[in-house]
Order: sequence, then C-alpha cells, then structure tokens
Amino acid sequence: MNEAMSAQIEEYRTLNDALYANRESERGIGYIQTGDLETRISYRGLFARAGGQLHRLQNRGLHRGDQLIVLLNDNERFIEVFWACQLGGVVPVPVAPGVSDEHRHKLFRIFAQLERPYLYTDEDMLNRLAVFASGNELDQAIERVQANTVLSTPPEDTSTPVRVIEPDPDDIAFIQYSSGSTSEPKGVVLTHRNLMTNIKAIIEGARFCERDVSLSWMPLTHDMGLIGFHLNMLVCDIDQYLMPTELFIRRPLLWLKAASDKRANILCSPNFGYKHFLRVFDSKGLDDIDLSHVRLIFNGAEPISVDLCEEFLSKMAAFGLPRTSMFPVYGLAEASLAVSFPPCGEEYRPVYVHRDSLHVGREVETLERNASGAVGFVPVGHPIRDCAVRIADESGHALGERTVGRILIKGDNVTRGYYGNPDVNRAAFSPGTWLDTGDLGFVTAGELVITGRSRDIVFVNGQNYYPHDLENIAQRVQGLELGKLAVAGYRADNATTDELLVFVLFRGRIEDFAPIAAEVAHQINEHAGVEVTHVIPVARIPKTTSGKVQRHALARDYAKGAFDESIKALTKLREPAQAEDQDTHSAIEQQLKQICDTALKDKSIGVHESLFDVGTSSLVLVEIHEGIEAAYPGQVDITDLFDYPTIAELAAFMQSKNDGNNRE
Repeated sequence: MNEAMSAQIEEYRTLNDALYANRESERGIGYIQTGDLETRISYRGLFARAGGQLHRLQNRGLHRGDQLIVLLNDNERFIEVFWACQLGGVVPVPVAPGVSDEHRHKLFRIFAQLERPYLYTDEDMLNRLAVFASGNELDQAIERVQANTVLSTPPEDTSTPVRVIEPDPDDIAFIQYSSGSTSEPKGVVLTHRNLMTNIKAIIEGARFCERDVSLSWMPLTHDMGLIGFHLNMLVCDIDQYLMPTELFIRRPLLWLKAASDKRANILCSPNFGYKHFLRVFDSKGLDDIDLSHVRLIFNGAEPISVDLCEEFLSKMAAFGLPRTSMFPVYGLAEASLAVSFPPCGEEYRPVYVHRDSLHVGREVETLERNASGAVGFVPVGHPIRDCAVRIADESGHALGERTVGRILIKGDNVTRGYYGNPDVNRAAFSPGTWLDTGDLGFVTAGELVITGRSRDIVFVNGQNYYPHDLENIAQRVQGLELGKLAVAGYRADNATTDELLVFVLFRGRIEDFAPIAAEVAHQINEHAGVEVTHVIPVARIPKTTSGKVQRHALARDYAKGAFDESIKALTKLREPAQAEDQDTHSAIEQQLKQICDTALKDKSIGVHESLFDVGTSSLVLVEIHEGIEAAYPGQVDITDLFDYPTIAELAAFMQSKNDGNNRE
C-alpha cells in the first residue's frame, strides 16, 4: 500500500471515517449468488444504499443507540443495513439464521437481553419465528418482536436526505454474539476504537494493498467474515467478493474456481472448510483453474490441523498454489478479530511436542514428527501491533517461553466486556485489564502456539457448542436430569473435529439403555443441529469437591477404551432396527432413501426411521436437501426435513403437494 493511503487510514478514528473516505470509489463488492449469477456494487453505490436503508429505519422510529438484530441470509441486504446502522448511530447485532430450535430460542434470548431492541429480517423468517413461538409458550415474546420488526426490502430512494451522526471512537459499533447454541448468549461489545485499532494492525500484518482482491464464504455473522473479509477490505478500498456460506456447503469447489476466475489472492477457511472442500474434490476433481496468484489463505476460527494443511497444500500444488499462501492466524471476537499473525511470504513450520507435557505451568518437550507421543501444532505467529499477549498460570502470573499457560490479551482492540453481563465480565478480566481468552498455549521463538481450550467448548464443523446447553436439551428425555449426564468433546489424533460424547448415569441392563441413548441423540441432533457420536452409560459422573462435573475425566476414560464394550453392545442392538424395514412402498420413498443413504455414507436408514435418530449433522442435512432439490426441484425446503424427519413422512408430504398441484 502506498504511503499516502497508509497515512490516510492511520487517520481514521471510526468505521464511518472509512466509509466517507471511500464514498466516491468505484471499487466495491461482488456478491456471488451461484456459479453463473453475480451482482456487484461499488463503495459509492453502497454509501447511497446505506443512506436509503437508514431513511427507512428512521421512519420506522429507530434512533441513535437503538439496537437492531440483523437476521438475514442475504449478504447484500445485510451489508446495506449494517452500514445504515453505522451512519445513523444504531447498533447492529448480527445473528446467524438457523433451522434448529436452539437457534430460534437464541434469537428470543438475545432480544430479551437488549435494552432497546429491534429486528431486521425477511417475512419468511418472521413467520417461522411466529410458528415456533406458538408451540413454545413464547406468545408474549413474539408479540414484542413483531411490534419491533422491520422487514427486509431494497433501499428506498437513495437521494432522500437522512440524519447522519458522527460517532465517537468509544461508541459501540456492533455487538458480536458467539456462534453455536447457548442458553445464555454472550454479546461481545466492540467499539469503533476496538475495530479501527485491530483493522489497522491487520492491514499492516497482512500487507494489504490496492492490488489485492479478496474472496470469502465465511458468514457475515462471524468475526472472520464481517471484520476480516468485509470491513478490512472497505477500509483499504480494495475489491472484495462474498459467497454465501450455504453455497459453499453445497458447492465447495466453486470457492477456488471463483478465486481463479476473479483472480482473488486473499482467501480464508477454518479446518472444516478445507476438509469439506477436499472431500468433494477427491470425488469430482477440478479443471482449468489457476491458483498461482493466491497470496494469503487465512487459516483460523478453530484449532489448526497440521495434516489438513499439508493435504490441502499438496493437492492444490497441481494448480500452482504457493505453500507460502497458508497463513495460520489466531484471533477471537473479543479481540475485534486478530491477535497474532505469522510473517507474510514464509512457509509455516509445524512444531511437535510430547502430548504428556501439555500441562499449565510445564515446559513442553519437543520431539521429532514421528516420535512416540508426538503431537503437532501450527504456530500462529507474533502478536500484532497494539495487542499484548501474556502466557500465564492460573493466577495470572506470566510464564516463561515454551511453558504452557492460559492465553491473556490486552490492548485497545480488546472488548471492554460482554453486553449486560457483569458476572461474566468479572470472570473474564483479570487485574490490569487482561482478558482471559479461555485458550491454552505457549510461545516458542517468539511465536504463539495454541494447544487447546481451557473451557469445555466442543468444536464440531466450525461451530462451538457449550456442554451445559446440550445437557439442558438432553434432560428433556424422560427420567434424565442435570447432574446425571455430562457432555464432552474428544478429538482423536489427526482428527479435524471433535467427537461429541454424552455420558448418562445408568446402572441397568444395556438393552434398557438403548432407547434412552437413541432419544438423547435424537433430541440433541434435532434441537441443536449437531450429531452425537456416542451416548454412553456410566456408573458415576465424576465431580469436583465443589460439585462441578469433570467432563475431561470422562473423555479421558473414553480415549483409553473404558467404554468400548458398552458402545459395541449398543451398536449391535441398533442393527436389527436398521435392517427391519428395507421394503419401500413408492418411487419417491425409494429415491429419497437412496439420497439419504448416499449422504449418510457408512449408515443406512429405514423409511420409518428419523434422520435425527441415526445422527445427521447440519452439513449432511444440506447434502440431503441438495440431492432432493436435484431430483425434485422446488418441492422441499430444508426446514421441511425437521417437520418430516422420516423418509415415509417426507414422501407423503411431497406426494400431497403433488396431488394438490395436479388438482389445480
């Protein structure tokens, strides 16, 4: 980036400063809708559209300091409304749309947390919220939501004057709620000062320049998607392309094909994205793409897999992808995104240590890659400008290099706290304003290495799930209650995602436990949208002297094979149920079963068996829906899979629609 542009960016104090500075720019955003359909808007056009959206919000009664929950699948409308909020001093609150009950509960919980909330969404989502509310004793809540809802429409006359405010750097720019399901959502409060401090450091650390072109499929409700691959690019006045996450899930190969076609040289993906891409690439391949121009692929958002990095780089080398493009980083929403970056233009260098040395306060033991007990990590570079990092013991005291400890951060980029949650704030911030990230790691040769999580968060397919939330869902099963079950994650060597384990206190016969296990898996799968690996009976739930469940003790026993016999017995008991209903009764059922069996890979489903009983992740649901859409275009919405979760029920629903259409 030239010196004049760098100096100008250094003068920006708020996001609004950047938007105003680029309001005449013809660079802008390309919205990739499908492989063949794309819309584009310049930053000049975005400024005008944001003004049009603000006019509508102000006519609806929104004022400076009001909070607007933005619940949309439409990237283009999302960004217009986000910037309308900035111009009008309204606080946007991005929330990820979802199809599970917990996603809908989360929306109502966030609405109740906020002081002056409004909702911006489309009519279909609002109707689905209303249906959900009527069945979950939320009648008064939905009335409040509906009374304060602004329905999504294109911007009104963009020439109409609007009341634009000039924010202070310490005003709230937006509130970032954590991903995944949670019974008590935590909203990270980010100010203009937080964001501009971090964005300037990111620009410097990644060496962004006017020639760069970015492409992202990360959701705009995620800090990597919104801050990393939209706000950064607008501040720099460089071209950006945005692909819907759902499109990447359905057509992952389109990601790098678009990167080749658009000459995009700044990309990103967490572990599960590389894994998903490679799975489809291995079966279908790619033709005629060129990745030699790619400069950086940000790899973050979850713990980084050495093996997955190597597989991706090795297979993409045939298309010219440089090894130096892999850019492993560390960050979190509480830091306004970035904490540490490696040097640009250098190959990443894995480090291998003995897994038994990964304890807080202990110096790690380095090993060769193939040594017994070796576990590999990808260093994530040095702390970025204006962000201090401390490796500390349990009391917050600094530890020396190569010693594992809690990762604490401090700086003007770090949030001042969680919205309306003083108890969580007191627990998160130590004396001296250091924020405990909840992660563990060590420093070697000045570079940060992330070794794990001190919290109990389970990572599955790029989403984080909190055990106590999933336990609350599981206790809906008759006879279960909190304290008699525990959820834990376990990540096997070389795995890129956690196994989700549910341990249930049970001392009876395994045959009597089988239906309980099936119902627990069904409840969690249906209501949280995550697949349970195993539901395991245990004779006791280990707890500390203060009564806290020791989830990691159960996961450790699982890793040692302590529950193998129970798991084998439960698997055997399921076999007759899977085999008993192999006859289908219609052409639709036969085709649906073929689609489901293909997506479920190593599983087979009977026509009267629920998708959620066999364990179906959100990614698999998308794949099943994609198969149905190809065979029966426009007949089934993905949410219909929740309403009609068996093949027989779904086939009957589809047949009834066909019969109705024929009568018309």
